[in-house]
Amino acid sequence: MRFGERVRELRLQRKLTQQKLAEKIGVTVGYISKVEKERLQFGDYPSEKFIHKLADALQCDEDELLLLTDRVPPAIQMRVLERPEAFRRIAELDDKTLDRLLDQIESNRVHVKTP
Repeated sequence: MRFGERVRELRLQRKLTQQKLAEKIGVTVGYISKVEKERLQFGDYPSEKFIHKLADALQCDEDELLLLTDRVPPAIQMRVLERPEAFRRIAELDDKTLDRLLDQIESNRVHVKTP
């Protein structure tokens, strides 16, 4: 899915008009329209600050939006740089194996929590 499509989908799920979303994040309706239609010029492309505001207004995962704009969230970027080989190996996993790994990670999180 592309960034603009996802923004539109999330906006509609939240029952927001383009006008209402624009007001919430302090931009013009025209800009929201351009975002959703993927008609932004290079200089107009959403900044990380805009994406943060957008994620707040749409109550969604900021990292997802950052990734859809080909930006890597800072926390993920730092971890990849610290452990590039680990991320290469993870990227090579097929979906079934990756799902098992994620299930195992989640299971470990539940058992590690302390009161």
